[in-house]
This record gives sequence, C-alpha cells and structure tokens, in this order.
Amino acid sequence: MTEQVPGIVLDTNIVLDVLVFQDPLTQPLRDALQAGQLRWIATPAMRDELERVLAYPQIAKRLAFYQLTPDAVLAARDAWVHTVEVAPKAPISCKDPDDQRFIDLAVAQRCLVLSKDHAVLCMAKRLLALGASARAAM
Repeated sequence: MTEQVPGIVLDTNIVLDVLVFQDPLTQPLRDALQAGQLRWIATPAMRDELERVLAYPQIAKRLAFYQLTPDAVLAARDAWVHTVEVAPKAPISCKDPDDQRFIDLAVAQRCLVLSKDHAVLCMAKRLLALGASARAAM
C-alpha cells in the first residue's frame, strides 16, 4: 500500500521566498517539493493573487534583480502546484480576510499551511483541532 504524499498550502509570501528570493530557509521546502515528498495544493485564486503581487513595483524590482519575469515565476509555480477548487469557508475565521483562503484550503485538505503572517500563525491551535496546522517554516 502506497502512503499518500502530504499536502501543503503556501501563502503568497512563502511562495515569493521559494520562487523569487531563493531564501535559504526555504531550501528544505524546495527540496521536498522537487522530490515529490510534499504536494503543494492551491486554488486558481491563489495563482491570481501571486500574479497580482508579482506586478507590485517593489516585487518587480526584485524580479529584475534576480533576472526573473513574472511569467517564469508563474510557470515554476504551475509546475509544482496541484490545483483544486476553492475550499468552503472553514468554521474558524482569520483576522485578515486576505488570508482566509489559505486557512479554508488547509482545513478542507487537512494539511499544513506555511505562512509568515501573524494572522495565520496565531490560529495554529484552532487549526490543529480541525485536522490542519500552521507553521512559519519547514
């Protein structure tokens, strides 16, 4: 019997760390995704958010510095992501409505959400009660 690959939800800041900034702290995450040890789960709306963020002037400057284009970042994201439908609203609410989609998906998929956002991280205990979890890093 084959064990199912654990799912993971990444908030947009973590995605930027992985795909744009090559943050050394995200190397274990990149390695796990490349090795197929984790299954990155996301929705089309999460891709739309990343596309919007990549156009922010401060991010565009970083893309130029790293010699990346928004299309290249989105293609790298798309190569790793398992796209699913938008999850129903979880029985808990995030203080930041922009982060609710990550909470909803983590609860629906009963998986880990990686985030740097305090509004998400402070929900860790409530997420555990629903079969999900939240952490700042791998």
